[in-house]
Amino acid sequence: MSRALLKFVRVSPTKARLIAREVQGMNAELALAALEFMPNKAAGIISKVIASAVANGDFEPEEVVITSCRVDKAAVMKRWRPRARGTASRIIKPTAHILVEVGVPEKTEKDA
Repeated sequence: MSRALLKFVRVSPTKARLIAREVQGMNAELALAALEFMPNKAAGIISKVIASAVANGDFEPEEVVITSCRVDKAAVMKRWRPRARGTASRIIKPTAHILVEVGVPEKTEKDA
């Protein structure tokens, strides 16, 4: 099993979790192919982390399965936008930590 961690990436953790749930448990090669055609910003980021996790373990994408794809909340950047009558409103810019673990699938009694 190998893993890759990308920290403080500028994408909302809520939006990235939607993509992470889609690929969890998939074959790495199929996951990379599926992520390539998703229009989300998080899809491109997660595909790079999956490719890194596969390379970290010296595997080929077709021989491993994504065992865990986790997106955690990271620090939040706070900015201010001027509003009417001299007031200001807060802009929240969230960041995320993305952790991907890949491993060789276990053989079951059906496979043997």
